[in-house]
Amino acid sequence: MPAVRAAQLYKIFGKRASRAVQLLSDGRHRDEIGHLNVTAAVIDVSFEVRAGEIFVVMGLSGSGKSTLIRMLNGLLEPTSGSVEIDGTDITRLSGAELRRLRSRKISMVFQHFALFPHRSVLENAAYGLEVRGVAREERLEQARHALGLVGLAGWEDRLPHQLSGGMQQRVGLARALAADTDIILMDEAFSALDPLIRRDMQAQLLELQATLGKTIIFITHDLNEAMRLGDRICVLRDGRVAQIGTAEEILNDPANDYVAQFVEDVDRTRVLTASSVMEPPIPVIDPANGPRAALRTMRDNQTVSAFVVRRNRQLVGAVREGAIGEAVRTGVTELDGLIDTGIERVHPDTAVADLFHQAAESPYPLAVVDDDGRLVGVIPRVTLLAALAPANGESGDRSGPPDADAVVTPAPEAPAPAAQDDEGRER
Repeated sequence: MPAVRAAQLYKIFGKRASRAVQLLSDGRHRDEIGHLNVTAAVIDVSFEVRAGEIFVVMGLSGSGKSTLIRMLNGLLEPTSGSVEIDGTDITRLSGAELRRLRSRKISMVFQHFALFPHRSVLENAAYGLEVRGVAREERLEQARHALGLVGLAGWEDRLPHQLSGGMQQRVGLARALAADTDIILMDEAFSALDPLIRRDMQAQLLELQATLGKTIIFITHDLNEAMRLGDRICVLRDGRVAQIGTAEEILNDPANDYVAQFVEDVDRTRVLTASSVMEPPIPVIDPANGPRAALRTMRDNQTVSAFVVRRNRQLVGAVREGAIGEAVRTGVTELDGLIDTGIERVHPDTAVADLFHQAAESPYPLAVVDDDGRLVGVIPRVTLLAALAPANGESGDRSGPPDADAVVTPAPEAPAPAAQDDEGRER
């Protein structure tokens, strides 16, 4: 069961809202129903949010994102459609039932902090629990713990005006954490902060999420923020859903021209990871094979290097053609001592932006290795550079001379070829 489900949500402001829903459900644009004197804020929006997910709703001003989040916690009643929290349709609850569900299931972090100026930091953080009726000592203890989580231990007795903007926003986040609800709604929570403080808050949110595993619905107009925070992103345009997907899906496969234009200025290297640009791994050489097989494999595939991988896909290292050729000429029959075990290894979650330095210094493709040391992919330099190009600008033509970084397929043991010099066919 999803933590949150929105089904065919409409929010129309005006007396002829029902008629507007009928026209909009037939595919009319909201500009075409101006004669009804209504404002169509949210139009036929449906999505599901999994428990423990950061689901980002983003769009330009007027796209309907703030109206949407207020329907998710019952502050606004939908004109049509339903909202379910853990399977409960909140549009069917009484006022008292809705307030009880909000206090126990949903917390909200606002853009402009919404702190009480006459209450201390600790009292502000404990306010949600106070509304719920939690005893004073218990709520203050929970609030104190939450303030520690957001880095405000020692500031409990200060008043909000004594804190910076970033610290005030941390109090708002601590208040949501102290309430210990499963779902946190964040409405442009970091938009009022300076860029550096904003990035720090984003990093802290990701750290907290890794520990606490809350279900977070985050509203923003900032695409880079959405790409950084969201497990999935819902892009709104004129009240409708333009696309829902992961950051990589939206960046690499935009659903329409609007989304493509929206993401064209995104720093792709900060969004894409090693796993999204790597090529399928091929166990090139078994360490039990000898130099002759290794040399034949590399020359058949016109490459000057190859990875050495055990049968369980454990990466041992890599070999170069020059050293292997010399070993064949001198009668060496084993790969021991010829394998470079100090090759560059990267994790699948490493951002592309962090790969360039390693790729520039490595004579091999980058080896993408999982937590168990298994080779799951490789990234030749040419592939890394291609990742910089927009998805709709890639030609896909990989014809031309082979790359020295390219992975190779195994070849059977063969007689030693004629001696050649070590001049490489470097890319």
